[in-house]
Order: sequence, then structure tokens, then C-alpha cells
Amino acid sequence: MKSLYITSVEKYSGKTALCLALGKLYQEQGYKVGYLKPFSLQPWKISGYLADEDASFVSEILGLEAKPWELAPVVVTSERLRAHLAGGEETNLMETIKTAAGKASQGQDLLLLEGGGSLREGYVLDIPTPEVAAELGSNILVVVKYRDDVRVLDDVLTAKFRLGEALSGVVINRVPEEAMGYVTNLVTPYLEKKGVPVLGVLPEVRGLAALTVGEIIDVLDAEILTEEADREAMIEVLVVGAMTEEAALRRLRKHHNKAVITGGDRTDMQLAALETSANCLILTGNLRPNNLIVKQAGYMGVPILLVAENTMETIEKLDHIFGKTRLGQRAKLETFQSLIAEHLDFERLNKGLGIRD
Repeated sequence: MKSLYITSVEKYSGKTALCLALGKLYQEQGYKVGYLKPFSLQPWKISGYLADEDASFVSEILGLEAKPWELAPVVVTSERLRAHLAGGEETNLMETIKTAAGKASQGQDLLLLEGGGSLREGYVLDIPTPEVAAELGSNILVVVKYRDDVRVLDDVLTAKFRLGEALSGVVINRVPEEAMGYVTNLVTPYLEKKGVPVLGVLPEVRGLAALTVGEIIDVLDAEILTEEADREAMIEVLVVGAMTEEAALRRLRKHHNKAVITGGDRTDMQLAALETSANCLILTGNLRPNNLIVKQAGYMGVPILLVAENTMETIEKLDHIFGKTRLGQRAKLETFQSLIAEHLDFERLNKGLGIRD
């Protein structure tokens, strides 16, 4: 069985997106592709079963026959963790994963395995990434999200330290245009000399990490105050309106495709948001705005969303999903596939996997 374990140093680095893009690209080449998320800290119920939302989504996109809960064999809940710590969890979780992997790989040419939120996960249950990958005989590919000039190096070298010879390569994701020369001309050769194969450097495309207004409405369970709301409008940045109107105008003019979060009693901030072409206005604290604001926003096509939570609670809810590359829209998936097809070294990846071009 040929398998590739895709993991990362931190969450929201692009693991699910890479699994999807690779899966689709290999399927288009005629390969049969399976998928498994061995270990999940994100319990998600579907049809009465515990599953993982990412696993369910990938299964749907790749057209897999397996049930979503079969593709996430170890889902950790608070109850399960406490039972394990108290000595009540006797199940050999590694064997559970191996059994699930065997089933997921039946009839497939390649099994894609998606790691958890970071390389730190799994140790308390005796199923850390290096050991799971070793048990399954998987190549390990690490996705590293570019943060800054120093951190990109430290993150890659941390992965090398933790994984050792098991590390087959890294993909550096979301590299801004101004840093592309640095990463390509200095970082990549340096890491290669350190024994780390850099299989791809992906440029940042802001729209890939954006949310739609519809996703924000669903996550916040928001009340829509305007008559119409374009649920497909893209939100690339969140701006919190907790400043003076003058300062807000300067900041808001710097950003496009933005959602502005402010209190329903901040009429000055709401007007500033509308003046600077916000795509969405989120009002917190269940404080309804002046009717003239609602009327003007409706005329401009800017949805106003009302939520019961305060500003900090609202931000925390959105932070949970913002910045994660969500490929629910077909255009997003096609864009990311194009990035992978153009910037990933498939020759080296296939050689490591034992796949013939």
C-alpha cells in the first residue's frame, strides 16, 4: 500500500486543502485514491456517529464510498480523554487506526492520511504522528504556513527534528509575493542542504482563506437585518471597530473585502464601514442599529448581521474558522489544484511514493 501522511507544525496550515487537491489531481490521472484522518480532536456528529468534519468533507469531494465516521477512527472527546486518563480506556488505538487504514486502502492505489492540528498531537493516547506513520509505512509530507522570515525556517527545522528520516519533504504554503524571492532563493537551498526536501512553495492567494458571508451567518447564527444578503460575497479580513471614527476610516480604507465587527450602538463606526465599502457589517451585543443605517446598508447591498454575543466572543467564534483554507466553493478548489499542479514537484513526490509518472 502506498500512503502519504500529510501533517503540519500548526493548525490551519493547509492540510485538508492539500489532501483534496492531491486527491483530485491523482484521480484525474487515473489513480484510485483513499483517505483517512487517523486522529481527530474535532468531534462532529453525523447520523448519530462521531466523525470529523474535514474527513466528511474530503470524502464527499473525492467521491469515496466509505462512511464519514469510518474515515476518522479515533475521535477524541472530553469523555474519552477522561476515561483514558482514569485507566478506563483499554482499546489499542494504534490497532484501531491500522484496521481503519487497511479498510480505507482496499482497492486503492494511494491512501492519503491527514494529520491532526499539529505535530504535538496524539502523544497522550500513544498515537503520535511519527509512530502512526511508521506503523502504516507512510511517507510524511509536512505543510508549513509562511509566517515570517525566521519562523518559516524554525517551523521546518522543528518538523525535521521531530520526524527525522521519516520526513519525506515539506510544502511551504501561503508565501506572500514580497517574500517569494527570499523563500525561493535563500530558504529552499538552505533547507535542502539541511536534508529537507522542499517539494513546493505555494504563493499566497488571499481568496482561498476567505470566508463567505453565508459561512459567517451560519457560524454566528446571525440575524440578517437587511432585506437581501449575498451569501457568496467573500470576506478576506476582519476589522474590529473599537476606535475613534477618524482612526477607523484610516484603517478601513486599507482593506478590501472586509467584514466590520462593532457594537449596534456605534453609529459612527457603522457609517465609516459603509463609507469604505465593507462587504458585511456584524453588530454585536444584540444591539439594533438606527433604521436609517439598515436602510442605507440595504440600498448599498451590504448585509447587516446581528449577533447576541459581545465583540470578543464573536471574534473568538470567527477565529476558529478564519484563515482556514475552506474549499467548499468549486472555484476555490480549482484554484488550489492549479497552484499544486504548477508549484509542486510531482516527480520527486512520486519517486518517494514509488509511483511511476
